[in-house]
Amino acid sequence: MDVVRRSAAAGRVVVWEESARDGAQAKTLMTPESRVRLARATGRVFGADGPRHVVFAAGFPAVCGEEFEAVRRVAVEAEGAVSVAAVCRGARPDVEQALVSVRGSRHARVMVVVPASDAMAHAMVHRTAAEALQTGLDLVKQARDQDDEVAVDVCLADASRADAAVMARFARTATNAGAGLIVLADTVGAQLPDDCGRMFTQVRSAAGADVVLASHPHNDLGLALANTLQALSAGVRVVASSWLGIAERAGMVATEQLLFLLARHPDRFVDGTTPWWTAPDLTRLPGIARMVAAATGVPLSVTNPIVGTGVGTISTGTPFVHPELFQPFDPHDVLGIEPHVLLTQLASARVVTAVAARLGHTLDRDQARAAMSWAKARAFRTGRAVIEDAAFAAYLDGLTRTTLSPS
Repeated sequence: MDVVRRSAAAGRVVVWEESARDGAQAKTLMTPESRVRLARATGRVFGADGPRHVVFAAGFPAVCGEEFEAVRRVAVEAEGAVSVAAVCRGARPDVEQALVSVRGSRHARVMVVVPASDAMAHAMVHRTAAEALQTGLDLVKQARDQDDEVAVDVCLADASRADAAVMARFARTATNAGAGLIVLADTVGAQLPDDCGRMFTQVRSAAGADVVLASHPHNDLGLALANTLQALSAGVRVVASSWLGIAERAGMVATEQLLFLLARHPDRFVDGTTPWWTAPDLTRLPGIARMVAAATGVPLSVTNPIVGTGVGTISTGTPFVHPELFQPFDPHDVLGIEPHVLLTQLASARVVTAVAARLGHTLDRDQARAAMSWAKARAFRTGRAVIEDAAFAAYLDGLTRTTLSPS
């Protein structure tokens, strides 16, 4: 039973998670242990419905023996937490190897990458797009003959520059031959949102109801999230993403951002039925993001949406007094992130007093003004906005001793 196809057909959203596979093209390398932990953690976002909501792309087995073993470990050790996928080129030996890497794992899949445009076909396989697509169709049939338990998906590379009618015919024929998903990839990340929506609408309409499409957009122009939302609006329910957005070149849509938006605003992007069998547990997102950052060396920045180090922080006056007016959501209620007041060169007397109280000091008005002046001067002297707690605590010790000592 193809639980991913069934979920999509029922209107549920499935996330095709790419941080271990496409993320490698961002010059990162996850150990087998890290991939297993991440697969399990991603599945737990949806509880027992992990396999119905998450396809975890474990890797590209043809890279080397070590990569094959990493994919195999995920298939064995993350079984039941997610649907595990191996990705391969459109060549028979690669497909056979990918099948072996996930064989025996429940809900396992392989994704075969086939060029859809003539330009990409000439670059990848030195053939025309029509010839490459025919090879892709033959590979689907061969894979289904070899192992009818492993689902076989086809990723149409450079779909954004390919002919929609040709892709629709292929999608219909490949699905009739046993393909699970037909993934339309904006391989170079240059597709504009209106064009993306039009592509999916045209292909979906011409391909027929039996075809299950998926999106795989890259973020070179910063449009991967917008294009994913366009695909969803066009009726697509399987969408590729990556934790922290890590993927080839400028990456792709960030898993944490996509899940957050769909969980908070399902009616805005998914018409009709609820998008979930089990709604995602958003409080798990920050911890998974930190796990991926540690495993890949990709740092969380202050500007990362949803999971960045700036989420839940306050450093200026009016936001400190009325935080609900300056945030799109409550980080504590939604994500479990405790609010944290930081001392910077922008601090007001109220911010200074609050940070001092956190460090165990009660300041009067004159002390607060003195501490505020000290903090601003220190920030500019050091060239660093945030004043470390230790430095401020040392200053406060001296300030309160001086003001409390007898004259």
